[in-house]
Amino acid sequence: MANILVVDDEMGIRELLSEILSDEGHVILTAENAQQARDVRAASTPDLVLLDIWMPDTDGVTLLKEWQRDGLLTMPVIMMSGHATIDTAVEATRIGAMNFLEKPIALQKLLKAVQQGLSRGQEPVRPLVYQSRHSSLSTEASTAAYAHPSVQAHTTVTMIAATEVAAVPQPQGFTVPFELPLREARDAFERAYFEHHLVREGGSMTRVAERTGLERTHLYRKLKQLGVEPSKLVKRGG
Repeated sequence: MANILVVDDEMGIRELLSEILSDEGHVILTAENAQQARDVRAASTPDLVLLDIWMPDTDGVTLLKEWQRDGLLTMPVIMMSGHATIDTAVEATRIGAMNFLEKPIALQKLLKAVQQGLSRGQEPVRPLVYQSRHSSLSTEASTAAYAHPSVQAHTTVTMIAATEVAAVPQPQGFTVPFELPLREARDAFERAYFEHHLVREGGSMTRVAERTGLERTHLYRKLKQLGVEPSKLVKRGG
């Protein structure tokens, strides 16, 4: 889990990024302008900052320069923009930004950039939590597994299957009355199915997507359709 600051003057962007990253287990702070971002940085050091370039009071590149000048650029910063030029992106990188995401931001690009950013900061890469939670996984095995992106997804699923299946209780006493209409019976089963996997994976939408074989966007729509709220479910299960 990491503390991530999202700085963007668009409420919709802040809410969307907050929802996605909260589902990944992170604590999200938001700022709608540079001054609010300054206040957050003065009070604490986020593990990662997602910083919009075009903002009404002070643009993101200027804020980045301020943090660098004042010795406050001690955390990874990922710049975001829907209108920035290549020169702007290059300048931000030269100042100290570690990555640049073009809006609209693709979900997988966002998650990959965040993971890379956290791996460079104080927070370890989140998938390595499996090693700390299960002593049977050696450090060498975990490192080797995540060092090769081409086999990452397969290795992750295999490692989970080998270490967690026995430890996670299976649903007990779940039955669907045959008297229900087919649609309602199917919804009841799917609701229980996704709730089980959400609790099992600690609320991680990425791992639930891998478990169930669904694309994350499809998974989000399905959970919304079924009325399943991951954050409330995980709190109740924990």
